[in-house]
Amino acid sequence: MARASDTPDTPYPGRIKRLRASLRAHDAGHALITDPFDVGYLTGFLGGDSYLFLSADAKRRPVIISDGRYEAELEPFAPIADIHLRTGSFEDAIAEHFAGVDRCLVQADHLTVAQLDSLGKKLGKKKLAPVAGLTSPMRNIKDEGEVKRIRAAVKVQEKALLNILPEVRPGMTELRVAAMLEAEMKTLGASEPGFPTIVATGANAALPHYRPGKVKVSKSKVLLIDWGCVVDGYHCDMCRCFAFGSWPKQIAEIYAIVLEAQQAAADALAPGKTNHEIDFVARKIIEKAGYGPQFNHGLGHGFGMQNKEDPRLNPLYPEQTLQPGHVVTIEPGIYLPGVGGVRLEDDFVVTERGAKNLSTLPASADWAILDPAMSGATR
Repeated sequence: MARASDTPDTPYPGRIKRLRASLRAHDAGHALITDPFDVGYLTGFLGGDSYLFLSADAKRRPVIISDGRYEAELEPFAPIADIHLRTGSFEDAIAEHFAGVDRCLVQADHLTVAQLDSLGKKLGKKKLAPVAGLTSPMRNIKDEGEVKRIRAAVKVQEKALLNILPEVRPGMTELRVAAMLEAEMKTLGASEPGFPTIVATGANAALPHYRPGKVKVSKSKVLLIDWGCVVDGYHCDMCRCFAFGSWPKQIAEIYAIVLEAQQAAADALAPGKTNHEIDFVARKIIEKAGYGPQFNHGLGHGFGMQNKEDPRLNPLYPEQTLQPGHVVTIEPGIYLPGVGGVRLEDDFVVTERGAKNLSTLPASADWAILDPAMSGATR
């Protein structure tokens, strides 16, 4: 996992205060945070392999339980929490802080059954209260600092694609294009790709979660690129489709439909709307065009410290009302088995009155035509 690039700052005490309020609402005096992303969200430390033990009592400082590998990295976080470098198991280290604990919330959506059993044997099963969604309601609403980091990731992501497009040539394998893009994102400051980059040519573009292989890019077939990166612990996620010289007829037809669906959903995105409503806006356009069964996934998903978070713009997930600070993708697609597919994806933040697109790359079919001689994308 990526290291934090900054020292603790103002968001973290406020986040810990909000979690303490949640503990009191759960009638619990303590919480054990084991998810490394949640530890990072609450303290700023993204080193991993560390737990956070927290009391509802503001007079008791939080404790980051880690080990000697992170001793130097943890020094800047001493203003946020006491640092406990364990020399034995996590269970033994937690036990040293467990005196007087009656009820401790633990993360049911992160701990395995085996881990929970091990903690129970050491700390007392009756003292542990597994709960789901302890921190996710906080993490799902992004503050200005988080949106700024996401913007920074988008900037790296977009520049990386523009830098490599002039080098992409028919005859290159999908894997080579993916490697070029991931390397360029790191060169520009990303700590890692946000997920394994999808580069799919021809019929492979009809597979939404395709894994690039040795298939070669072709002038006569669509090229789908779905890519993202992590900057300062925050993700971005976009998708564009390209053609060499001109669009194949079927792909050109579905490109126009997907673009219309994406723009309509983006226009509808606003606080007070539900995730299901926004999905339906795009889905009805694709269904009306006769391609309903070929749009076989949700419209989008939230993201932040992880590539996929709530809210999910997807009818398969519970209905949820959108709020200012939700950051989501909008990525409709149409997939034609044996032919190819089109997916267009941008990143949006829900605002007080609507939504703002954090992505800046054009999405028009004309912009996405690459010169067959590979002088780059048409501007």
